Amino acid sequence: MDMNKGILLDSGTNELELVEFLIGENRFGINVIKVKEIIQPAEVTVVPHSHPNIAGIMELRGEVLPVIHTAKALNLPDQEPTRADKFIVTEFNNQKLIFHVHGVTQIHRVTWDHIEKPSSMYQGLEAHVTGVVQLNEKMVLMLDFEKIVVDIDPSSGLTIDRIKKLGKRERSGKKIVVAEDSPMLRKLLKETLEEAGFSEVEFFENGRDALEFLENMASADGPMRDRIQLVITDIEMPQMDGHHLTKRIKENTRLQELPVIIFSSLITNDLMHKGVKVGAAAQVSKPEIDKLVALIDQFIL
Repeated sequence: MDMNKGILLDSGTNELELVEFLIGENRFGINVIKVKEIIQPAEVTVVPHSHPNIAGIMELRGEVLPVIHTAKALNLPDQEPTRADKFIVTEFNNQKLIFHVHGVTQIHRVTWDHIEKPSSMYQGLEAHVTGVVQLNEKMVLMLDFEKIVVDIDPSSGLTIDRIKKLGKRERSGKKIVVAEDSPMLRKLLKETLEEAGFSEVEFFENGRDALEFLENMASADGPMRDRIQLVITDIEMPQMDGHHLTKRIKENTRLQELPVIIFSSLITNDLMHKGVKVGAAAQVSKPEIDKLVALIDQFIL
């Protein structure tokens, strides 16, 4: 199944299309933007001493790609291969990966405000679920694929080492708003931005909460940029995605002067136009935190 990018929605609509897939009897979802294609399982070459969540590698159209054993990565029981098994070929964080799943059911079009944030009762910092949506009377869990990859290769995530080469700076008086749904990434962003000298950072779990905060700040007297200098947002978030957040900021006459940087695993050459269309000042692919900090310096000086 080739994922036709022509079906993607306009920027800023707060909608997404997700591919529903199975691991055992469990239903999960992945944003169709991350999916290059869905293929039948092929022969995989096992690599000695590789991470246990790596099933092996395979060649696909001249590229050698890692195949991730999704059931193992989620600590779920595996099952014997069946004809329903599929390989989901993905691209995010500037890399291509293949996820072995037990079946693909269908594509759903939903709005982000129908995707609920997981409860803290069953969702901790190290969990792999970023959202829950009810579809056809079944619960579908949105997976944090970036977390799966960082578990395998920690160097692929945000690291303070990327910041240290930028040198010391004094930015403690600069106020930044960040919208990021992943608890792991909020923690890493906080640490790396503090290392970069930005101590006044307000974090929100989704675009809706960030927008409400900004609108409340905008109601006060005086220029907005005396209180907030810049907004950083992820794209994929429950309730309100980053493209819609950016669009709402730029439509608000009191907020539109704020520069918005989109910091997301979905920043590719094919998708940059979506951020441009909603008015983003810049777009950076995770985990390039050093580029993000350099852009922050550029926009808040």
